[in-house]
Amino acid sequence: MAGLPGAARARSGSPGTAPTLDGTFLCSPLGGLMGAQAVLGLLVWSLIAATTYHLHAAYGWVMFVSLFFWILTLLFLVTYLLQLQLKFYVIPWPLVLMIYNAVATVLYITAFVTCAAAVHPTSWRQWDYNRRAAASFFACVTMITYGVSTFFSFRAWKGLGSNAATSQVTDHA
Repeated sequence: MAGLPGAARARSGSPGTAPTLDGTFLCSPLGGLMGAQAVLGLLVWSLIAATTYHLHAAYGWVMFVSLFFWILTLLFLVTYLLQLQLKFYVIPWPLVLMIYNAVATVLYITAFVTCAAAVHPTSWRQWDYNRRAAASFFACVTMITYGVSTFFSFRAWKGLGSNAATSQVTDHA
């Protein structure tokens, strides 16, 4: 049917079309930050998981926050890479992304403080100390990336800047 004269071509945002890969998303500020959050979040939870975190209750919270937001960040990243946000145009994606980043920032602040306060140089195993200290550092960097993402997603929500991450379908035909 597509070869017939006058046949309508399917848009990537149409409900019946297959998702397409949007490589330019990773070059946008939100896309680059989302990729960095995925890598940094992976570092945080894998460093904590490599220690005897089950012996210290504080690291359970750090593990929960880092793993929970790592999984959600991967879901958002795949959603935007495959342009699935265009198929669900009813959802206010810029607002959802801004709220998600703000909540992630606040919870990563608590995880960073908890992780940093629980690191003791007199740990009975030196490699646990090194991994926990590195996890504290990467939790701080991850917290900063979520804060910067909150700023950019707020600008996108208010319409102060437009990028591939926040493009919405304007006509739903």
